[in-house]
Amino acid sequence: MLIGTIEQGLIFAIMALGLYISYKILDFPDLTVDGSFPMGAAIAAALIVKGVHPLPALLASFAGGALAGFITGFIHVRYKITNLLAGIIVMTGLYSINLRIMGRSNIPLFGVDHLFSGRNAITVILILIVICKLVIDFLMRTKFGFALRALGDNETLVISLGLNEKTLKIQGLMLANGLVALSGGILAQYQGFADVGMGTGTIVTGLASIIIGESVLKRGRMLNLTTIVIAGSIIYRLIISGALQIGFNASDLKLITAVLTVGIMSLKGKKMIKNGGMKDVKDRGIKKILSLGTGKCKGSVQGAGL
Repeated sequence: MLIGTIEQGLIFAIMALGLYISYKILDFPDLTVDGSFPMGAAIAAALIVKGVHPLPALLASFAGGALAGFITGFIHVRYKITNLLAGIIVMTGLYSINLRIMGRSNIPLFGVDHLFSGRNAITVILILIVICKLVIDFLMRTKFGFALRALGDNETLVISLGLNEKTLKIQGLMLANGLVALSGGILAQYQGFADVGMGTGTIVTGLASIIIGESVLKRGRMLNLTTIVIAGSIIYRLIISGALQIGFNASDLKLITAVLTVGIMSLKGKKMIKNGGMKDVKDRGIKKILSLGTGKCKGSVQGAGL
């Protein structure tokens, strides 16, 4: 049971990494994830039952999630629709699209060859999570990653640096929803079926994992943001498993998640008040962009009086 809990925690950690990019880095509360998560599962399941290899099916899941993120970002920046409403609109539309992809509300994967057929599940999942972690760590160290961080902190400054904030925001949402859909595709193969309703509460689950990780583990030289999110997802799954062991029903898990999230956030809020509020923190992303910027960008900053 412990191994199974850790396996699920690692699978959902990929989803939490995507949500971290949209919610924490871009400061974009993206409800699209409640639709892109089952979309990834639907695409993977539909392709696998047609004989497609599981790995290309996962890549297709990522691409489908990225497309969903693109649509959310596009209608947000093009038509000035608020981030919450843009996510809700796309999430609602994805429900019908997912049904179209699957052809019905549920696709079983029993009896077909998928990623975990005849393979050690924990080994496969560890390989996938390590690949995702290394890729994200690399991206966050590039100019693109620093620009995403700066965009979430100060959009005006990013514009003054000569960067296209609209394109950056869309690209960030594509990456975030691609990871969420990838997680859905892996989970569908792990549990042996894809269901149109499996994305309900995805954003709350992901937020709970992120908040728990940030609360339990403090970021330092040995722990970067991806490590904290992954650890938070595993801890969250252990808490849920413990709740089931002490007698809670599976139908109570969403309520437990909601209460747990509110409780941890309230404790963090009290701690901030006790410490005198938030302290001013220098934005490393902006400083890095300035150091990597061209002469034109530096001239724009000087012209803006920054």
